[in-house]
Amino acid sequence: MTHVAVLMGGFSAEREVSLVSGRACAAALAEAGYRVSPVEVGRDLPEVLARLRPDVVFNALHGRMGEDGRVQGLLDLMGIPYTHSGVRASALAMHKPTARLLFRAAGLPVAEGGVWTLGELGTSPPFPPPFVVKPEDEGSSVGVVIVRTADDLARLQQLEGPPSRRLLVERYVPGHELTCAVLDDEPLAVTEIVAQDGFYDYDAKYVPGRSQHLLPAPLPAAVSRRVMEIAREAHRLLGCRGVSRADLRWDPARGVEGIVLLEVNTQPGMTPTSLVPEQAAYRGLDFRQLVVRLVEMARCDP
Repeated sequence: MTHVAVLMGGFSAEREVSLVSGRACAAALAEAGYRVSPVEVGRDLPEVLARLRPDVVFNALHGRMGEDGRVQGLLDLMGIPYTHSGVRASALAMHKPTARLLFRAAGLPVAEGGVWTLGELGTSPPFPPPFVVKPEDEGSSVGVVIVRTADDLARLQQLEGPPSRRLLVERYVPGHELTCAVLDDEPLAVTEIVAQDGFYDYDAKYVPGRSQHLLPAPLPAAVSRRVMEIAREAHRLLGCRGVSRADLRWDPARGVEGIVLLEVNTQPGMTPTSLVPEQAAYRGLDFRQLVVRLVEMARCDP
């Protein structure tokens, strides 16, 4: 019987979401007949894994430490096959400014923007509102601020950290919030997200009823095709494996040219309200089948 250790929790701001993802995946794997060891990740993770000696690790961690290549590097060193992307793809995708540079160089559409320090933002914003300010390396919309008007500039004072803290600033793209999962190099579907409060923030992502998922997204066929192409190209460009999810915006006033790639998530949520399981189900793959497929694709980086 294959022994799977499911990593969850961790140290990031997304700890609670990771616990929900991990418990759901552990339950699905147990139902599928695997021997499962749930692991709430602490600083003693190397010792825990050495004691458990799992055949495979299912990585259900989100955010820093679990999604940025560090845990992946540990698993490579220990020779334990693991789900989702490896060290390089995880690190590149998690650091949004670096991923943006790669996307732009490859001809993928990204929003106007760049990196500014917190001190620079406080004295001279890079361009007039509306624009979006986000941490360089967080997920689940943690720490994201939308400055819609000049009156909102005061919200920048709420951002925490030293003046030298680096932040990604991008021009706000009006229109539709879209997402597309890629499983084993194949785009699954396009979902449009309609947030109750107009912003797909942390609560909208994980609190039932705070957002509506339109699947398939009610888009022109050419737009849906292009979104799926962009998601697949970004997945391949970063070197992702297993499953990833690309988040995009679409301004209908500009047609297909109005599609903008925001980021790629190498550890997308696996909670009851998560987008990837919904898209997989739409394509005929239920939650248990999805989790099993990820385990079957697990490996170490060469």
